[in-house]
Amino acid sequence: QVQLVESGGGLVQAGDSLRLSCVASGNIFSVNGMDWYRQAPGKQRELVARITQDGSTNYAGSVKGRFTISRDTAKNTVYLQIDSLEPEDTAVYYCHADLYTLSMGYMHYWGQGTQVTVSS
Repeated sequence: QVQLVESGGGLVQAGDSLRLSCVASGNIFSVNGMDWYRQAPGKQRELVARITQDGSTNYAGSVKGRFTISRDTAKNTVYLQIDSLEPEDTAVYYCHADLYTLSMGYMHYWGQGTQVTVSS
């Protein structure tokens, strides 16, 4: 059973920084890629940052320069550093991973989400 558990969200003021973490646990054979999505109230879930198996990163245009995705491969953990937070960043942030397990092969997994609220 694979689980993704996010942490690090909270209520912050505009201009503050946060570091979100996502730990993947279970019988994981390999990690193809890990991503961060977010969903604001009344809006669709959107991809904000992606890190691939070889360490390449991609960002949504709206967060480029303020968000930094990184990972600790040995710990199956992905991080999202968010700087210069804006009220528009308020959303539930979800971790997503494309993992390979011997029992299920490649599958997509989601975390339960962590709330980030930015006050102006």
